[in-house]
Amino acid sequence: MSVVGRGGAGGEPARPEGLAALAARRERLERRAHVIQAVRAFFHARGFLEVETPLWMRAPLPERYIDAIPCGRGFLATSPEPHMKQLLAAGYERIFQISKCFRAGEAGRLHHPEFTMLEWYRAHAGSAALVEDVQTLVRYVCRKVLGTGELTYQGRRVDVEGAWEYVSVDEAFARYACAELRAEPDQAWFDETLVRQIEPQLGLEVPTIISGYPRAFCPMARALPGVPERADRCEVYIAGVELANGCAEQTDVAEQEAALRREREIRGARGAHVYAWPSAFLAAVPYMPPCAGMALGVDRLVMLLCDAPRISDVMAFCEEWYNSA
Repeated sequence: MSVVGRGGAGGEPARPEGLAALAARRERLERRAHVIQAVRAFFHARGFLEVETPLWMRAPLPERYIDAIPCGRGFLATSPEPHMKQLLAAGYERIFQISKCFRAGEAGRLHHPEFTMLEWYRAHAGSAALVEDVQTLVRYVCRKVLGTGELTYQGRRVDVEGAWEYVSVDEAFARYACAELRAEPDQAWFDETLVRQIEPQLGLEVPTIISGYPRAFCPMARALPGVPERADRCEVYIAGVELANGCAEQTDVAEQEAALRREREIRGARGAHVYAWPSAFLAAVPYMPPCAGMALGVDRLVMLLCDAPRISDVMAFCEEWYNSA
């Protein structure tokens, strides 16, 4: 094992390299703790119940490009969504959770196979309530952690207190990619264009909320009222980083089942694991009230507030250490 330096103060042995790296992360990890404390305070003050759901599940939702990590006879949870929706169906009207999530094959500047997700749901609410929530939350956390309503990320100053920008997906493709979207565009082209040409342009001076995604790519969302080919789903960007996404949730069991069957077929066609059918989740859908939910990447929020280039820079343990363990 490599060590750093020849010795510590008073003749103490030098720390192993991994411990020295942990010590160097202290300031960012302290800020991470302050962010999580502020998030909890925000939701507790607004009457949300904090919940804990299992990190292991037998039947993950069969989303086409989200791959679960096998664990025993089941899988590590890719998100707390199916269990939290069962709580909604059981009568819990305002709930939130800060949860570890796990996804295979996700590694990079903004991705990690193990990450922390904030997810919250409101019964008898739509996507407009989520937008208000996320705006108020981000402003509150910035003020609590930074003492100001502005953040600077990689040389870009973003005013979170100002009026946020709203743009539809169709408008964004027309503005930044000179492209017109079909009702159901090719997903590979859509994803590549979004990541390469559009996302870097979003949230550069004030946060951007982009909405109205192709419904075929949003199996858990209701249709946008009056626009059946688009989903009532939005994403939040700050300094080109996707921070959160949410939607008005699908509560029609026939439509939800059809959407998940299609996702399952796509997984099978691309050779991905076809999970057991999520019967318990689908049995709860008819009892869900009209509701909306939002998922926010806690690690990405900390990244933005620490001006850290990579998601692993704000985690105590990063993927390089996992691979060498």
